[in-house]
Amino acid sequence: MKKLKVMVLVHKDLIPPDDLTQIDDPRMEKCRTEFDVKTALLNLGHEINIVGITDDVAPIRNTIEAWQPDIAYNLMEAFAYDGALDYYIVTYLDMKGIPYSGCNPRGMILARDKALSKKLLAYHRIPVPKFMAFPVGQRINSKKTSALPYPMIVKTLTEQGSIGIAQSSIVENSAQLLDRVQQMHSMTGHDTIAEQYIDGRELYVTVIGNERLQVLPIREMVFDKIDDSMYRIASYSVKWNRKYRERWGIDYQFARNMPTGMMEHINKLCKRVYRILELSSYARLDLRLTGDGKIYVLEANPNAAIANNDDVAFSAEKAGMSYEQLIQRILNLGLRAHHVA
Repeated sequence: MKKLKVMVLVHKDLIPPDDLTQIDDPRMEKCRTEFDVKTALLNLGHEINIVGITDDVAPIRNTIEAWQPDIAYNLMEAFAYDGALDYYIVTYLDMKGIPYSGCNPRGMILARDKALSKKLLAYHRIPVPKFMAFPVGQRINSKKTSALPYPMIVKTLTEQGSIGIAQSSIVENSAQLLDRVQQMHSMTGHDTIAEQYIDGRELYVTVIGNERLQVLPIREMVFDKIDDSMYRIASYSVKWNRKYRERWGIDYQFARNMPTGMMEHINKLCKRVYRILELSSYARLDLRLTGDGKIYVLEANPNAAIANNDDVAFSAEKAGMSYEQLIQRILNLGLRAHHVA
């Protein structure tokens, strides 16, 4: 295996300190992904240079000129503190001719916008929830909102990580929807989308590859203690608060007891979605499986969470890849996408 000079791009506030070496270090919670990727790259024998970024690409340019990296490992989830601008980083790397890990700019743009991605998928007859977008400052047509198939769930249009999602995000009529949309506009300053709530199993499917695609074993979020008074959704607390998950019996596991033929159907469906949205390297697709066996695509997440304890890594391990092998494969995909031997 060729040893590479890898420029690791991280948010400036998430650079793992040199003395951070233990998993149980309380600082680990803040920059677990950055630490895990850094450790894997070093274990693989690569030379690394960690570059912190906020709202300026000058550190990238300076590192390219002074160090001449073979590839960038992109861990940026936002630029200038705006998640909708995360594609700026890889666009700049394209301009500079530097290979990089993760998704291409076009795929990031298409997948990031939850309304645009649903329009594209619906055009190709991929089942998606019914939805309506609400740009900041635009007048809302109450007649159209009254006709929506409630209950609906209100989210930001472009942000990831379940930002702003809570039990109160579920609305059951037009008045509640208008109120929640206004709240979200005030809280986030971003456009919002209301999607039809699909009652069913929440599945997470990792797809890896550029042209030749592999679908990894399916993960599922299970809700053991939540009763009928609560909606089964991946809220912000569910995703980021371990004690909340323990309280309500919410856990991640590999999908079990799937209907006959469903795994094969999901594999084909996810490959179609991946190609329609022009994704590359790897992505996690979020699905809902209803009680009558219908699959809905909720969204696609390019450059999904890649820490050693995230669903992508667990699925890769189940498929026979160690964490280091997963990181190396993502590097190799980046090199091949840019035609570097």
